[in-house]
Amino acid sequence: MAGGADGAGAIGATVVAFPQVRPVLQVGFDRLELTRILDIYGRMVAAGLWRDYAMNFDRDAAAFSAYRRTAERPTARIEKRPALRNKQGMWTLYGEAGQVLKRGHDLANVLSPLERKLLKVVD
Repeated sequence: MAGGADGAGAIGATVVAFPQVRPVLQVGFDRLELTRILDIYGRMVAAGLWRDYAMNFDRDAAAFSAYRRTAERPTARIEKRPALRNKQGMWTLYGEAGQVLKRGHDLANVLSPLERKLLKVVD
């Protein structure tokens, strides 16, 4: 009898489990995205338009909010929502009143209204 009493030599005695996919606990920005966002934030601060920012990381979305003053509502909010990646795009730019200013798949295109606003201030 092969394998003995412990069944070590028995055929099919080992079971290999499939690796489990862990759910994402929170959405965040990667280094390139955050660099791009903080670059425009720095230029807006230098122009005197923004003074403060906040970041929020949830299970569904990550948001970067820029403020003119700390006690106000955000002047602009950039939101990354990966669940919308295959639909209208995972990036959204919201205005001060909460209106959607731009949506898209590419962060640079979504930030373009802020770039235009910055160019008007510099001129």
